[in-house]
Amino acid sequence: MAWFKKEKTPIVSVEQKHVKTEGLWTKCASCKQIIWKKDLAANLNVCPKCNFHFKVGARERLEMLFDEGAYFELDADFASNDPLHFSDTKSYRARLKEAQKATGLKDAIITGDGKLGGRPTLIQAMEYRFIGGSMGAVVGEKICRAIELCIVRRSPLIIVSVSGGARMMEGAISLMQLAKISAGLGRLDDAKVPFISVLTDPTTGGVTASFAMLGDVNIAEPGALIGFAGPRVIEQTIRQKLPAGFQRSEFLLDHGMLDAIVHRKELRPFLIQSLNFMQAA
Repeated sequence: MAWFKKEKTPIVSVEQKHVKTEGLWTKCASCKQIIWKKDLAANLNVCPKCNFHFKVGARERLEMLFDEGAYFELDADFASNDPLHFSDTKSYRARLKEAQKATGLKDAIITGDGKLGGRPTLIQAMEYRFIGGSMGAVVGEKICRAIELCIVRRSPLIIVSVSGGARMMEGAISLMQLAKISAGLGRLDDAKVPFISVLTDPTTGGVTASFAMLGDVNIAEPGALIGFAGPRVIEQTIRQKLPAGFQRSEFLLDHGMLDAIVHRKELRPFLIQSLNFMQAA
């Protein structure tokens, strides 16, 4: 006779025997290294092996730059009202709701008011997860309002770009933002208030064709894709074969389109040093 009787259901379930690791690791898109997400976050979302710069959310970007990560958000309730009632495979209104739910933002840019190196500064960061960081009427209006405030307060403006360009769902209204923002930056320049543009991966289309390349200092992260049209469109237009990597930040720096390429770890001190130089008493 057996001393014990085995129960049909084990005391410890099979699920409890395994450590749940799903979602705790990620793969570098450049070197294919498997990285523990906590280590990646501690390294400012830069691959510790090859220095590939992962995309960073708008809120996280502002926390990286402002003193102690502290800032006050301006114009947080600005949202598009779908002026053209646009619809393709789904309605623009539905896309907006999905993006707002996924990001917790009303549109693709955040305006932060805080201090950088002890200096009152406005920093705007774009959110790529919000319809590809595309620029519509809300993005244009928020940038122009930030420009006007900087003129009044004589505080510098920094815009961190990550965008697929103008928002097609708003048609010509989105294209008007290029001229609107460029005119505003002209007034900022007349007032001799610094504007620093930070270009990250990717910065393309109408954003590149307007404010992203109009900074007093244009800075990019390493390996960032920066351009207006895609390579295939350009090759078909000029009927020439383009060099490898011609839309990457390193190529643009070599050809005078950028002032500096700055590693994410060095971006904050670089910005502080630049503003100290431009606003020296």
